[in-house]
Amino acid sequence: MNKTQLEHALIALLIQLALWPFVGMWIAGAIAVTLFLGREISQNEYRLAKNREWQWGEVLPVGWHEGLWRGWTKDAVFDVMAPLVACLVFAWLARYCPLLN
Repeated sequence: MNKTQLEHALIALLIQLALWPFVGMWIAGAIAVTLFLGREISQNEYRLAKNREWQWGEVLPVGWHEGLWRGWTKDAVFDVMAPLVACLVFAWLARYCPLLN
């Protein structure tokens, strides 16, 4: 686990805690993880575009679906998995731990 993955996990937990009173623990965690998933998808789209010699101001030469399945590095996968695991563990602890209820 590198520094960015730890940061992503902590930020996701903060988002989850902030939204918990409004939408519930599980939905708040899903929202937090979805934010990081969208961020990684857009980074993959830009990485693909740069590999295709795209310049700022031009239309991205990337299909709407390519960011979902192309260009994923191990680091990008772990940048999404770290918040996912952190939010799942915290939501599980909040449900079953008497100190958090």
